[in-house]
Amino acid sequence: MQHRPIRILVDCHVFDGTFQGTTTYLKGLYQELIKDADMQFFLVANDTDKLQKVFGTYDNVTYLAYRSGNKFIRLLFDLPKLIRKYKIDYAHFQYVAPPIKQCKHIVTLHDVLFLDFPHYFPLGYRLKNRFLFGTSARHADVVLTVSNYSKQRIQKHFGISEITITPNAVDPVFFEAYDKKAVQELVEKRFGAKDYWLFVSRWEPRKNHDLLLRVFVEKGFYNNYELVFIGDPAIPNKTYEAYYHGLDALIKQKIKMLNKVNFDDLLLLVRGATLSVYPSVAEGFGIPPLEALAANVPAICSNATAMSDFDFMSDWLFDPSDPEDLAQKAHLALQAKDAADKREKIARRFSWTVAAQAFNNAIGR
Repeated sequence: MQHRPIRILVDCHVFDGTFQGTTTYLKGLYQELIKDADMQFFLVANDTDKLQKVFGTYDNVTYLAYRSGNKFIRLLFDLPKLIRKYKIDYAHFQYVAPPIKQCKHIVTLHDVLFLDFPHYFPLGYRLKNRFLFGTSARHADVVLTVSNYSKQRIQKHFGISEITITPNAVDPVFFEAYDKKAVQELVEKRFGAKDYWLFVSRWEPRKNHDLLLRVFVEKGFYNNYELVFIGDPAIPNKTYEAYYHGLDALIKQKIKMLNKVNFDDLLLLVRGATLSVYPSVAEGFGIPPLEALAANVPAICSNATAMSDFDFMSDWLFDPSDPEDLAQKAHLALQAKDAADKREKIARRFSWTVAAQAFNNAIGR
């Protein structure tokens, strides 16, 4: 009797928005997994054309469309119907799974930061997601996360012993060679940015945009550089807003805020940067500094939570509560000019091949 390939449905609704951590994770992991012809994948989103552009055309990949963009309809009706129709063996969700199981569930919890740093998150968010994340993970057949830090915190808060780490990795395109001068000229033409520092992250208080802005201004870096923020709004940072609005108009001209940035433009802006800065107080992983280093752009990074695992860049790690430390590490990285010595370590440790192997082990392949 011929063996039927394992059928895996992947909830890809996050691809209907702009790129963020979960889209990077799913893109990298499944681009690696779909190389296995003995597995059949069903990728589901509202915009299937966009999804197909991301993953490509393969005999073992089927693209399916949700009937609705409403998350409750998706979880309660669309997903169960698709799971039954296509005889799915495993369904993979980010954070929240449907309340009724029609097959085995795989749930990735990237972090539970709202439980460890409650002051950064609204009360309603904390109450809702403590229930939804906890219930989804406890009922799952396989629980995944992206770092040892997140694994330990999930185990503590939800009492789940079996958790597999499928680490985030850097897209291979960031390692590709490019003409720095040509990229910088294109960035200046398209975005009006030149000799700039870059911070890639959505806007939340825990991301620490305000510390970076204060150091950039008060240490006089604005005299020689510009500062570019890339990220969509999430939770308002009133400290940042108050400080920014009090700045002189000439300094404000050195600060650019971009959102709804697609992947190609993100890659261009990363490559064109003089320095990448990642001052976040709390993360479940923290991919942007690794992407910058892979692109041979000097990057300084917070040493808090999951980023403390980035021991290979210890000379460029800083205390996210200490503006003097951030400024000192920025000076060091700017003098270094490139990040060639750190690229090999990133390629070896943060590979989607490693993540895919861990995934397969978790489902017993």
